[in-house]
Amino acid sequence: MAHRNPAPTVDIIIELIDRPNRPIVLIERLNPPHGWAIPGGFIDYGNSAETTAHNEAIEETGLEIEIVDLLGVYSDPNRDERQHTMSITYIAAATGDPKAGDDAKNVRVINVWEIPKNLCFDHDLILHDYLQYRNYGMRPKL
Repeated sequence: MAHRNPAPTVDIIIELIDRPNRPIVLIERLNPPHGWAIPGGFIDYGNSAETTAHNEAIEETGLEIEIVDLLGVYSDPNRDERQHTMSITYIAAATGDPKAGDDAKNVRVINVWEIPKNLCFDHDLILHDYLQYRNYGMRPKL
């Protein structure tokens, strides 16, 4: 039997620090699965997770980011219906106006109390953990 590993990915919770209440950026996915998602993507061989986070943020939102913290690693085998993935999830800061690009159909700046219900993957869990960390300093449970 061939050895198989989860595909490594990054997700980036981008806080717009030049706006009141530090809203975050979500993208509407162009490709399946459709819906709203945290910007991110697959880590290419030869790239670090941090380089991928910077590249994906620029490609999907047009924003230059500064990584602020590591929120956590999400590796539930069922988190992505396409295949087993493992997400390294960062919190990042940016300024400016995001613009949808690459595989983003649309981009939205939202206040944390306006998070939509139709999120892709396990992004509802990730954003719940982010809010716990942002509001109470609580790290995700392992």
